[in-house]
Amino acid sequence: MSLLDLSPNRRIVAGLLVNLLSSICIVFINKWIYVRYGFPNMALTLVHFVVTWLGLYLCQKMDIFSPKRLPLRRIAWLALSFCGFVAFTNLSLQNNSIGTYQLAKAMTTPVIILIQTSYYKKTFSTKIKLTLVPITLGVLLNSYFDVRFNLLGTVFASLGVLVTSLYQVWVGAKQHELQVNSMQLLYYQAPLSSGFLLCVVPLFEPLTGDKGIFGPWSLPALVTVLFSGVVAFLVNLSIYWIIGNTSAVTYNMFGHFKFCITLIGGYLLFHDPLSLNQALGILCTLAGILSYTHFKLAEQEEGKSRLAQRP
Repeated sequence: MSLLDLSPNRRIVAGLLVNLLSSICIVFINKWIYVRYGFPNMALTLVHFVVTWLGLYLCQKMDIFSPKRLPLRRIAWLALSFCGFVAFTNLSLQNNSIGTYQLAKAMTTPVIILIQTSYYKKTFSTKIKLTLVPITLGVLLNSYFDVRFNLLGTVFASLGVLVTSLYQVWVGAKQHELQVNSMQLLYYQAPLSSGFLLCVVPLFEPLTGDKGIFGPWSLPALVTVLFSGVVAFLVNLSIYWIIGNTSAVTYNMFGHFKFCITLIGGYLLFHDPLSLNQALGILCTLAGILSYTHFKLAEQEEGKSRLAQRP
């Protein structure tokens, strides 16, 4: 029985499970690849981009979505930011504990709000702004008491947050500007990003020899790398499925659940040390994220009610 043969509720549950497993697995698999095999970061990112594009190509052949012709010059900067977003996020994972990596990603929300306020003149309520305090405080508290804290990991995490925030702001603007959905945009963006990375990889990482992309890797290492590419594609595909088939509340609350599971899994699987102060930092950040989601969704519902009441 295929996913399309299931009832609507079962399809949603299946989509949520695929997203849950793939989103958590991609973090642990990538961390395992770095720790166990030492596979080069940019080369792994390139594999993810290529597999994602091949997966999307198969999806459009199966009529899961219809591609829309886009001028490449209009998405060039977006494709470049996509490269930076994935590469710096992976470098953060490579050089930090999973707890610090996961909490650093939570800083994306405050940075997006800062970008939209400063450059797009968008306004946010006081309640929304106040939720950024516990998010930021929790991240700082965790980082300060992380025994594996290191400057290089902090730099990569900070760059990852900045580029990810820019990418998320730009991708929303581009979807509106070009009148496309996320899969139509990613269908062009993934191969373009692959081309950019293909030009950059030889400058920063060896192509042959030990730790080179075409080096003497073992069969288990190559299988794991290719599997991580498939999982990365499933993450993108399932996010599109969830957004298109559930409410904003489901999507956001499910994201918080994944956040908690990933943190717990990092401490159990990779034995990342966790102090009481770090635990307090995690709880503080989580409280801020939940509050932000609650107030944001409430404001959206209020806005819909006002529109519905207009004559």
